[in-house]
Amino acid sequence: MTATNFKRLPSDSAAIFALALAQVLVIPAWATDYDLGPIHISQPWARATPKGASSGAAYMTIVNNGKAPDRVSCVSSDASNECQIHTMTMENGVMKMRPVTGGLEINPGETVTLKPSGLHVMLVGLKHPLDQGASVKATLKFEKAGTVDVEYPIAAIGAPAPGGAASGGSMMMEGHGGMMQMDKH
Repeated sequence: MTATNFKRLPSDSAAIFALALAQVLVIPAWATDYDLGPIHISQPWARATPKGASSGAAYMTIVNNGKAPDRVSCVSSDASNECQIHTMTMENGVMKMRPVTGGLEINPGETVTLKPSGLHVMLVGLKHPLDQGASVKATLKFEKAGTVDVEYPIAAIGAPAPGGAASGGSMMMEGHGGMMQMDKH
């Protein structure tokens, strides 16, 4: 469509076209899947963080199509001083977050989904905020399958899933030496 054709659209059509174009421009390009031997990684994504946040989180689904278990650890990220795989559990109304020691085991034929309020990649000591529409890279190391760099497109603050809008509510979290309340938008 040329600029001349765009001017000739009825005003309602032009407004709809402009809105659709704006939606495409602000939605991040979602990363592709990654295959590393028998390991398949799909739907990597991260949540945006507010200015001043010291940590952020990234998510994905990992499938072990092999015949032996494998363990995955996060070894580095371009956006943080450290990255770890964490687990979250609810105890007496408090969400407790802890690093998974020795790497996260993925058994043969198993699918493990890292998602909000569950297992996740924790980006500790952020060097800068994670901005919606950008991406963050992290290096994952599998004991058997090897090492892979994964790009995580960044969704909205509090997004429940890739491409999702922020959700409401709040929760208490304990981890990294203290307790904090997170208000989800």
